[in-house]
Amino acid sequence: MGILELARQLGQAIQQQDCFKKIEQAKKANDADAELQNQIGEFNLARMSLDRALSEDERDDEKIKSLNEQLKAVYERVMQNPSMQAYNAAHAELESLVQKINTVINGAANGEDPFTIDVEGCTGSCATCKGCH
Repeated sequence: MGILELARQLGQAIQQQDCFKKIEQAKKANDADAELQNQIGEFNLARMSLDRALSEDERDDEKIKSLNEQLKAVYERVMQNPSMQAYNAAHAELESLVQKINTVINGAANGEDPFTIDVEGCTGSCATCKGCH
């Protein structure tokens, strides 16, 4: 079996994980949440208004400031929506799993023993690294 076939099998295994299933459920819940969809629509309209104001030949800095504040307020409402919070939590859980997988793959590609690579202590960011090598 080739390495790409193994990667495909890994992809299938990821899709069987609870964290993947949670994100799929959260996506469906987001799509069904009328309030969230309205908030997202409002956000998109606010973003388009800001983009238009920024592209005008004669920029109105007060208008841009007001539109930017409006955009931030709508964004906050979107992010506070329970459906969006559930989605973000599920997404973070899946990203954590993918990061651990990447840690193993990258470590193995650099010659480390894949069975001894610490995936719990590594965040994937060198800024938080205590020095694993």
